[in-house]
Amino acid sequence: MLSIYQLKPRFQNLLRPGVTRLYERGVTANQVTLAAGIVSVLLGALLMLGPAHPWLFALLPLWMLVRMALNAVDGMLAREFGQQSKLGAYLNELCDVIADSALYLPFALLPGVSPLLVICVVLFAVFSEYTGVLGPMIGASRRYDGPMGKSDRAFCFGVLGAGIACGLLSAVWINDLLAVILALLLYTLFNRVRQGLAEVGRTSQSE
Repeated sequence: MLSIYQLKPRFQNLLRPGVTRLYERGVTANQVTLAAGIVSVLLGALLMLGPAHPWLFALLPLWMLVRMALNAVDGMLAREFGQQSKLGAYLNELCDVIADSALYLPFALLPGVSPLLVICVVLFAVFSEYTGVLGPMIGASRRYDGPMGKSDRAFCFGVLGAGIACGLLSAVWINDLLAVILALLLYTLFNRVRQGLAEVGRTSQSE
């Protein structure tokens, strides 16, 4: 299933010169991971003011783009410059889930938007990432299958944020789009389980 995540190698190639400069200046993968998580939480707190100041949601698509770049940067620093660590693995997964939750929950405060839908989206975003992390426990790789992985969610919520800031999306449209995101998250969860089991099956057959 197609996912924005599949574009990651090309994105990384664009970032590689900057990543090399960061490494030369002593920046570590864990520092980048923590910085992205902290800024996401702070932005989420700021977006809590969204009902009174909807223009604040214009910050969301800008930050989502920067955050996707930072997520790629921390991975490249870890893999390409020998900074992989067990602590980094924990930080990478936990900071992503915490950041997503902080950035998505403020949508529940918008007039007319269903808090239940927002909470379900947040929960199933967590569940889908947990499903991906379970891959190595059954002998598969960490699964990033779509159609609603981290990068895809960042794109969708960035679009929602831009639409809210510009006054182009009514509460009805937002609820409808959240319902579509939720349905795609459910399929993503199923797809990651299916692909993980298929990977294990292929490995077993080749041995």
